[in-house]
Amino acid sequence: MADLEKNDKRADDGARVPTVIADDVHIVYRVLGGSGGRGSATAALSRIVRRDKGESRGVRKVHAVRGVSFTAYRGEAIGLIGTNGSGKSTLLRAIAGLLPTESGKVYTDGQPSLLGVNAALMGDLTGERNVILGGLAMGMTREEVRERYQGIVDFSGINEKGDFITLPMRTYSSGMGARLRFSIAAAKDHDVLMIDEALATGDRKFQKRSEQRIRELRKEAGTVFLVSHSNSSIRDTCDRVLWLEKGELLMDGPTDEVIKAYEKETGR
Repeated sequence: MADLEKNDKRADDGARVPTVIADDVHIVYRVLGGSGGRGSATAALSRIVRRDKGESRGVRKVHAVRGVSFTAYRGEAIGLIGTNGSGKSTLLRAIAGLLPTESGKVYTDGQPSLLGVNAALMGDLTGERNVILGGLAMGMTREEVRERYQGIVDFSGINEKGDFITLPMRTYSSGMGARLRFSIAAAKDHDVLMIDEALATGDRKFQKRSEQRIRELRKEAGTVFLVSHSNSSIRDTCDRVLWLEKGELLMDGPTDEVIKAYEKETGR
């Protein structure tokens, strides 16, 4: 991380400023197996005993990301594509610092922010309270949250068919919740913003607003990563694409070039 500090001083010279460096990143999950029914107390006790004895029977390793290397630069919007289970979301979680690497390193400049459609907001609180808490959690001051509050609500569109912002989040549809999460995250300028499937929710009007906001974030010198199964969203939003399959980086290049190769290979 230290190697990337204060790199933005070079931006005025026209140099490309790196924001994320992945250097031969490997990520391995360890999944407990063993006999006994799901949730079996006997099976759990057996695993604890074996662990205390230093045994590793029943532990299965899943190599989710395999030797991925790339450098992202300030002002880029980078799409991540690949079939289900290819390692896209896992890689984003590692960049955000939420998953340790088995080997290799991830270096970031600034604070990465990961937005997923499953990002936790508090279901028993109103949308209004969640906007405030979400803004504070991202580092906004209370004054900044107050200034941007109405813009967040308007951007999300959740009040277009009623005063839903005053209702508990648990009453929202999954699409409404995802739109509000994106709107909260997009209200702040980010050094590195990672979006996991957020544009797959909502109607086309909201998707267009989201894509425009991503372009604005790029202009404000941030870097955006977007995971999506929608090739059209990737084409409309990103200028570069990383294609992962089975945890390996198959291709890294201009959007049209990579997506054409992906579509030819997968028929998607």
